[in-house]
Parts: sequence; structure tokens; C-alpha cells
Amino acid sequence: MASPGARQRTAVGVIGFDAVEPVARRQVSDEDARRAGFISRDQLLAFLDGRASGTIYRVRLRLLGPDPRIALRESLPDEREIAEIERRLARLDRFSRHGSWTHAVLEAIRAQPGIRAGDLAAQFGLERLPFKVDVRKLKELGLTESLKVGYRLSPRGQAILEHLIAHSSEAT
Repeated sequence: MASPGARQRTAVGVIGFDAVEPVARRQVSDEDARRAGFISRDQLLAFLDGRASGTIYRVRLRLLGPDPRIALRESLPDEREIAEIERRLARLDRFSRHGSWTHAVLEAIRAQPGIRAGDLAAQFGLERLPFKVDVRKLKELGLTESLKVGYRLSPRGQAILEHLIAHSSEAT
């Protein structure tokens, strides 16, 4: 459940929760309904009646700004950032239950942008949901972005992958 002061990334940007207050059914107003995207109080209450029982909350939120990952994925990393990303990728690989995966997943996404997550996961012998969790970790670093179907490398991800490829060929 959301709590006052919390933040959450959404499709429209980062939202902040200003207040989360339980309200009695009789306190739900037409204005509450309109703000929640309903035409009327009756329509909102009918929707709520179709849900599981529980407390009704009035949540006040506001748009804090764009998702910072958007700007991050467009920025090309400098040498210090490359070293930090390499360290973080190595850590993801080291603590993974299925071995090193970051480089291979970045390569697969580059080679097959827009392919369904389930199809990519199958290429690695993984279930779709654990695979998507891994890709979200790359997204947090600004390396990938989600498409309507599948993923693609961001400019930042492309730069990192090129660095990884060049670095791995130097080691051999």
C-alpha cells in the first residue's frame, strides 16, 4: 500500500503520495469520483462494490517529474560511469542463481529488439518472470528500455555493450 511521502515511477513519470487516508463510504464525494476518473459517485461506488471487501482510501498524489531512467538511458557514460556499471554488472552476475547473464542478455536484446520477453527467456532456459526481473535490473542502470513488446538497448546500453565487447576481446 502507498504511504505518505512515498514515490513511485509510472508511465507518466514519478508520482509522490501526499496523503493516504481511510474514508467511510458515506464520505466519498462526487469530487472524489471525478478525480478518480469516474463520472459520478454512484459509478465509483458501483466499481468499489465489485471489488474485494476492505477499507476505502482517498489517495492524494502529484506528479513529481519525469522518470529519471529516461534521461539516464539517453546519456552516454564517461569512464568513471563505465567502471561503475561494469562493477554493478559483475555483481549481478556474481550473485545470480543462474550464473553470468548480463553480457549475454545485452547481446540478445541488441540482436533481437522487440522480441517477446518469453521468447528471449526461453533462449536462456529461464522462465519469463525471472528473466523480466533480470532485465529490469539492466533498465535501472539505464541500459535497456521496454517497448510495447520486448526491449531494446538504450544509447547508454549500446555504449556499455560496445565497451564490454572491446574489453573482452582485449582480454583474449
